[in-house]
Amino acid sequence: MGYGIMLDVEGPYALFSRPEMKVERVSYNIITPSAARGIIESIYWKPAIKWIIDKIYVCSKICFTNIRRNEVSSKILASNAKALIDGKKNIDYIDTTSDRQQRASTILKDVHYVIEAHFEMTDKAGEEDTPEKHYNMALRRIRKGQCYHTPCFGCREFPVKFKLAEEVPKTAYEGEVDMGYMLYDMDFSDPENVQPVFFRATMRDGIIDLRNVEFVR
Repeated sequence: MGYGIMLDVEGPYALFSRPEMKVERVSYNIITPSAARGIIESIYWKPAIKWIIDKIYVCSKICFTNIRRNEVSSKILASNAKALIDGKKNIDYIDTTSDRQQRASTILKDVHYVIEAHFEMTDKAGEEDTPEKHYNMALRRIRKGQCYHTPCFGCREFPVKFKLAEEVPKTAYEGEVDMGYMLYDMDFSDPENVQPVFFRATMRDGIIDLRNVEFVR
Protein backbone atom coordinates (compact mmCIF):
# COMPACT_ATOMS: atom_id res chain seq x y z
CA MET A 1 0.00 0.00 0.00
CA GLY A 2 1.32 3.45 -0.92
CA TYR A 3 1.31 6.51 1.35
CA GLY A 4 -0.04 9.65 -0.33
CA ILE A 5 0.38 13.42 -0.07
CA MET A 6 -1.14 16.49 -1.71
CA LEU A 7 1.39 19.21 -2.53
CA ASP A 8 0.29 22.75 -3.39
CA VAL A 9 2.76 24.38 -5.82
CA GLU A 10 2.70 27.78 -7.49
CA GLY A 11 4.95 30.30 -9.16
CA PRO A 12 5.02 33.25 -11.57
CA TYR A 13 6.44 31.32 -14.54
CA ALA A 14 6.91 27.76 -15.81
CA LEU A 15 8.40 26.03 -18.84
CA PHE A 16 7.67 22.36 -19.54
CA SER A 17 9.29 22.05 -22.96
CA ARG A 18 7.65 20.08 -25.74
CA PRO A 19 10.27 17.70 -27.19
CA GLU A 20 9.03 18.21 -30.77
CA MET A 21 10.07 21.88 -30.67
CA LYS A 22 13.76 21.75 -31.60
CA VAL A 23 14.84 25.41 -31.74
CA GLU A 24 12.51 27.70 -29.81
CA ARG A 25 11.17 26.31 -26.54
CA VAL A 26 7.39 25.96 -26.24
CA SER A 27 5.78 24.79 -23.01
CA TYR A 28 3.06 22.21 -22.59
CA ASN A 29 -0.24 23.64 -21.38
CA ILE A 30 0.24 22.16 -17.90
CA ILE A 31 2.92 20.58 -15.78
CA THR A 32 4.13 17.15 -16.91
CA PRO A 33 4.03 14.16 -14.52
CA SER A 34 7.83 13.88 -14.63
CA ALA A 35 8.20 17.55 -13.66
CA ALA A 36 5.71 17.03 -10.82
CA ARG A 37 7.69 14.04 -9.61
CA GLY A 38 10.91 16.07 -9.80
CA ILE A 39 9.41 18.74 -7.54
CA ILE A 40 8.49 16.18 -4.89
CA GLU A 41 11.86 14.44 -5.14
CA SER A 42 13.63 17.77 -4.61
CA ILE A 43 11.82 17.96 -1.26
CA TYR A 44 12.16 14.34 -0.14
CA TRP A 45 13.66 11.33 -1.90
CA LYS A 46 15.47 8.19 -0.78
CA PRO A 47 16.57 5.09 -2.73
CA ALA A 48 14.11 3.10 -0.61
CA ILE A 49 11.03 4.84 -2.08
CA LYS A 50 9.61 5.67 -5.49
CA TRP A 51 7.16 8.55 -5.99
CA ILE A 52 4.21 8.04 -8.34
CA ILE A 53 1.97 10.91 -9.49
CA ASP A 54 -1.75 10.12 -9.20
CA LYS A 55 -3.55 13.36 -10.07
CA ILE A 56 -2.75 16.92 -11.08
CA TYR A 57 -5.25 19.66 -10.15
CA VAL A 58 -5.08 22.76 -12.35
CA CYS A 59 -5.95 25.59 -9.97
CA SER A 60 -5.32 28.61 -12.23
CA LYS A 61 -6.26 29.46 -15.79
CA ILE A 62 -3.71 28.47 -18.44
CA CYS A 63 -1.93 31.61 -19.62
CA PHE A 64 1.07 31.91 -21.96
CA THR A 65 3.64 34.65 -22.40
CA ASN A 66 6.84 35.05 -24.46
CA ILE A 67 10.36 35.80 -23.28
CA ARG A 68 13.75 36.08 -24.96
CA ARG A 69 16.93 35.00 -23.17
CA ASN A 70 20.66 35.02 -23.82
CA GLU A 71 21.99 31.47 -24.00
CA VAL A 72 25.10 29.72 -25.27
CA SER A 73 25.18 27.55 -28.38
CA SER A 74 27.74 25.00 -27.14
CA LYS A 75 28.13 22.71 -24.16
CA ILE A 76 30.89 20.81 -22.41
CA LEU A 77 30.69 17.07 -23.00
CA ALA A 78 30.38 14.74 -20.03
CA SER A 79 33.34 12.74 -21.38
CA ASN A 80 35.50 15.87 -21.33
CA ALA A 81 34.44 16.64 -17.76
CA LYS A 82 35.31 13.10 -16.68
CA ALA A 83 38.70 13.33 -18.40
CA LEU A 84 39.32 16.60 -16.57
CA ILE A 85 38.46 14.99 -13.23
CA ASP A 86 40.87 12.14 -14.02
CA GLY A 87 43.59 14.67 -14.87
CA LYS A 88 43.88 13.53 -18.50
CA LYS A 89 43.33 16.89 -20.21
CA ASN A 90 43.24 20.61 -19.66
CA ILE A 91 40.07 22.35 -18.63
CA ASP A 92 37.50 23.24 -21.27
CA TYR A 93 35.45 26.40 -20.97
CA ILE A 94 32.59 28.17 -22.71
CA ASP A 95 33.21 31.71 -23.94
CA THR A 96 29.84 33.35 -23.29
CA THR A 97 30.79 36.31 -25.50
CA SER A 98 31.46 34.35 -28.67
CA ASP A 99 28.92 31.57 -28.03
CA ARG A 100 26.06 33.84 -27.00
CA GLN A 101 22.78 33.64 -28.87
CA GLN A 102 19.24 34.79 -28.21
CA ARG A 103 16.43 32.27 -28.07
CA ALA A 104 12.73 32.85 -27.61
CA SER A 105 10.54 30.76 -25.32
CA THR A 106 6.78 30.45 -24.97
CA ILE A 107 6.20 29.89 -21.28
CA LEU A 108 3.34 29.61 -18.79
CA LYS A 109 2.46 32.51 -16.52
CA ASP A 110 0.99 32.51 -12.98
CA VAL A 111 0.82 28.74 -12.56
CA HIS A 112 -0.83 26.98 -9.63
CA TYR A 113 -1.27 23.21 -9.23
CA VAL A 114 -1.97 20.67 -6.54
CA ILE A 115 -0.06 17.43 -7.04
CA GLU A 116 -1.55 14.26 -5.57
CA ALA A 117 1.07 11.53 -5.29
CA HIS A 118 2.04 8.44 -3.32
CA PHE A 119 5.22 6.47 -2.85
CA GLU A 120 5.97 2.77 -2.94
CA MET A 121 8.88 0.93 -1.38
CA THR A 122 11.66 -0.26 -3.71
CA ASP A 123 13.97 -3.26 -3.59
CA LYS A 124 16.64 -0.98 -2.09
CA ALA A 125 14.69 -0.59 1.15
CA GLY A 126 16.43 -1.88 4.26
CA GLU A 127 15.06 -3.31 7.49
CA GLU A 128 14.73 0.15 9.01
CA ASP A 129 12.94 1.60 5.96
CA THR A 130 9.25 1.51 6.84
CA PRO A 131 6.50 3.35 4.93
CA GLU A 132 5.45 5.17 8.10
CA LYS A 133 8.99 6.47 8.64
CA HIS A 134 9.35 7.93 5.14
CA TYR A 135 5.78 9.27 5.11
CA ASN A 136 6.30 11.21 8.33
CA MET A 137 9.68 12.51 7.16
CA ALA A 138 8.16 13.73 3.88
CA LEU A 139 5.31 15.50 5.69
CA ARG A 140 7.71 17.12 8.15
CA ARG A 141 9.97 18.45 5.38
CA ILE A 142 7.02 19.82 3.40
CA ARG A 143 5.54 21.58 6.42
CA LYS A 144 8.92 23.12 7.29
CA GLY A 145 9.60 24.20 3.68
CA GLN A 146 12.76 22.08 3.53
CA CYS A 147 14.24 20.76 0.27
CA TYR A 148 17.48 19.24 -1.02
CA HIS A 149 17.57 21.85 -3.79
CA THR A 150 15.10 24.55 -4.81
CA PRO A 151 12.26 22.91 -6.77
CA CYS A 152 11.52 24.54 -10.10
CA PHE A 153 8.92 24.63 -12.84
CA GLY A 154 11.00 23.19 -15.67
CA CYS A 155 13.90 25.69 -15.48
CA ARG A 156 16.08 26.73 -12.55
CA GLU A 157 15.09 30.37 -13.00
CA PHE A 158 11.42 29.49 -12.35
CA PRO A 159 11.37 28.47 -8.64
CA VAL A 160 8.42 26.79 -6.94
CA LYS A 161 6.64 27.93 -3.80
CA PHE A 162 5.23 24.83 -2.11
CA LYS A 163 3.13 23.84 0.88
CA LEU A 164 1.05 20.89 2.03
CA ALA A 165 -2.52 20.89 0.70
CA GLU A 166 -4.80 19.93 3.57
CA GLU A 167 -7.97 19.47 1.47
CA VAL A 168 -9.09 18.81 -2.09
CA PRO A 169 -8.51 22.05 -4.03
CA LYS A 170 -10.90 24.01 -6.19
CA THR A 171 -9.91 23.82 -9.86
CA ALA A 172 -10.11 26.54 -12.52
CA TYR A 173 -11.90 24.49 -15.21
CA GLU A 174 -15.12 22.59 -15.79
CA GLY A 175 -15.93 19.97 -18.38
CA GLU A 176 -13.55 17.83 -20.41
CA VAL A 177 -10.55 19.10 -22.39
CA ASP A 178 -8.34 16.93 -24.61
CA MET A 179 -4.80 18.25 -24.24
CA GLY A 180 -3.19 15.87 -26.72
CA TYR A 181 -0.16 13.69 -26.20
CA MET A 182 2.17 14.68 -23.38
CA LEU A 183 5.45 13.39 -22.01
CA TYR A 184 4.84 11.15 -18.99
CA ASP A 185 8.39 10.18 -18.06
CA MET A 186 11.62 8.63 -19.30
CA ASP A 187 12.00 4.85 -19.28
CA PHE A 188 15.40 3.97 -17.77
CA SER A 189 14.81 0.21 -17.66
CA ASP A 190 17.52 -0.15 -20.33
CA PRO A 191 20.34 2.31 -19.53
CA GLU A 192 21.75 1.87 -23.03
CA ASN A 193 18.45 2.81 -24.68
CA VAL A 194 16.52 5.36 -22.62
CA GLN A 195 13.10 5.94 -24.18
CA PRO A 196 10.45 8.66 -23.64
CA VAL A 197 6.98 7.53 -22.55
CA PHE A 198 3.93 9.56 -23.62
CA PHE A 199 0.24 9.50 -22.74
CA ARG A 200 -2.98 11.14 -23.95
CA ALA A 201 -3.72 13.87 -21.43
CA THR A 202 -7.41 14.52 -20.75
CA MET A 203 -8.43 17.17 -18.22
CA ARG A 204 -11.80 16.55 -16.59
CA ASP A 205 -13.11 19.38 -14.41
CA GLY A 206 -9.58 20.71 -14.06
CA ILE A 207 -8.07 17.36 -13.03
CA ILE A 208 -5.59 15.15 -14.88
CA ASP A 209 -6.08 11.61 -13.55
CA LEU A 210 -2.92 9.54 -14.13
CA ARG A 211 -3.87 6.36 -12.33
CA ASN A 212 -5.12 4.38 -15.36
CA VAL A 213 -3.58 6.07 -18.38
CA GLU A 214 -2.39 4.15 -21.44
CA PHE A 215 1.25 4.74 -22.32
CA VAL A 216 2.66 5.30 -25.82
CA ARG A 217 6.34 4.66 -26.50
